Amino acid sequence: MKVRVLGAGVIGLACAWELTRRGHTVEVVDPAPGAGASHAAAGMLCPAGELWHGEEDLWRLGRESAALWPAFASQLGVEVHRTGTLLAGADAGDLQEIDRQLALLAAAGTVVEPLGRRELQATEPGLGRVAGGALLPEDHSVDPRSVVAALLARVPVTRSSVGLHVADPAYDVTVVATGSDLPEPFAHLVRPVRGEILRVRTDDAPRHVVRGLVHGEPVYVVPRAGSDEVVIGATSEEHDGPAVVTVEGVHRLLDAARQLLPSLDRAAFVEAIARNRPGTRDNLPLVGPSGVDGVVLAAGHYRHGVLLAPLTARLVADQLETGAVDVALDPRRPALEGAPA
Repeated sequence: MKVRVLGAGVIGLACAWELTRRGHTVEVVDPAPGAGASHAAAGMLCPAGELWHGEEDLWRLGRESAALWPAFASQLGVEVHRTGTLLAGADAGDLQEIDRQLALLAAAGTVVEPLGRRELQATEPGLGRVAGGALLPEDHSVDPRSVVAALLARVPVTRSSVGLHVADPAYDVTVVATGSDLPEPFAHLVRPVRGEILRVRTDDAPRHVVRGLVHGEPVYVVPRAGSDEVVIGATSEEHDGPAVVTVEGVHRLLDAARQLLPSLDRAAFVEAIARNRPGTRDNLPLVGPSGVDGVVLAAGHYRHGVLLAPLTARLVADQLETGAVDVALDPRRPALEGAPA
């Protein structure tokens, strides 16, 4: 097929690469390749860390896509940081919330290692005062900027506006992967959720991804393999308008991260960045036929774009070749009818 992909973030590029490898002719169009949410993302491959009540489909998809990541990363020549993820709660209330998540994981048959305060600090010596937590040994991380750079080296992109004509008769199909800014008639299917994220440099980075609750405030700290960079994130705010970094958001992140890992006080501040995540009404992505002839959606991945990239690429390619659709992700599903995201 002759395929046009709108959007050169990690989702659009992964779809384009998969389609190219399957022998299709692909053109990717984006005015600023790799500059959207993928540029800000922390890159956690953490299906277990994201499991919560009522999100069984997201859990299933996350697990399936996480299993694809080792081969996907190897083919791209990027590294998966495979040291596991620590959950850590600063006080008894935080620990109660973590215990609820661990109960869900146990019921789902997932490997977890509950850790008391001393065990947690022995596993990650840089932790401050914590009440306890757990090790999720199968939750890892990757550097999304390296992933996007590797994909851009394999998938040529035309720098152009993508907003005017969604269906184009010059192509057999158009794949829309434009994040939180979908063109009409699909714009109502996603809503912008602002996320602010920080980057610092330190010679005392944590060994693991650390996902913490600090007196109810969620925070994660993600070390970059092979460098001294550490990513701290992320706020989550429903809003209208452009994504901007706020003083309040930076303060919340730094305050929680410093309590969790006191050595971050000595880190060099590098960057504060904000991007909109594409949320949907039921928090599940939109992957499959759009309802408009010749147009397929690969959008609405919210916090999970990096994790779900290889699976989304496979699902999009399978849909174009065989018509297969994952019912939970079908953009025409009843849960999305009649209301904005």
